[in-house]
Amino acid sequence: MSYVAVYSVTTPDTPNKVLTHADDIAAALAEHGVRFERWQPSPIEKGASDAAMIAAYRTQVDALGYAHVDVLSITSEHPQNAELRAQYLDERRNKQDEALFFIAGQGLFNVHAGDYVYAVRCEKNDLLIIPAGVAHWFDMGENPHVVALRLSSGQKGAAPEFTRDAIARRFPGLDD
Repeated sequence: MSYVAVYSVTTPDTPNKVLTHADDIAAALAEHGVRFERWQPSPIEKGASDAAMIAAYRTQVDALGYAHVDVLSITSEHPQNAELRAQYLDERRNKQDEALFFIAGQGLFNVHAGDYVYAVRCEKNDLLIIPAGVAHWFDMGENPHVVALRLSSGQKGAAPEFTRDAIARRFPGLDD
């Protein structure tokens, strides 16, 4: 189930509130410029190619106006899953929007906005767009299963700017 857990930066062990209704999640995140939506699923066969997955959602992707889309697919069988997970666990800001649409699996995005952290658990059919400049980190879990469309305004996203704040280490991860 998708949710957003809202934490004070001073109490990373206990959320102030947890919202599970899609409209409530979207409203809480919109206050910080973050966009959350649930898309209607498109039929995709198991083992579909990247091109087939992109084609299944082409109308929705085109409506967002991003120039580039590719597929992020990481499972527990991936030979470098631990290294891939580790590269997303540090707080960062991007110079362009970070947009993901989850075709399968799950992940936990944490958005750091002022004195609060919004832990957003995304799953199949969730779209999350974090605007450029918003501090965040992502956890795909110890046994990852993520298949998502990555949308960007350019062919390759600019390298993230790491905040060097250890805040991400204080908050629960996807498996906690």
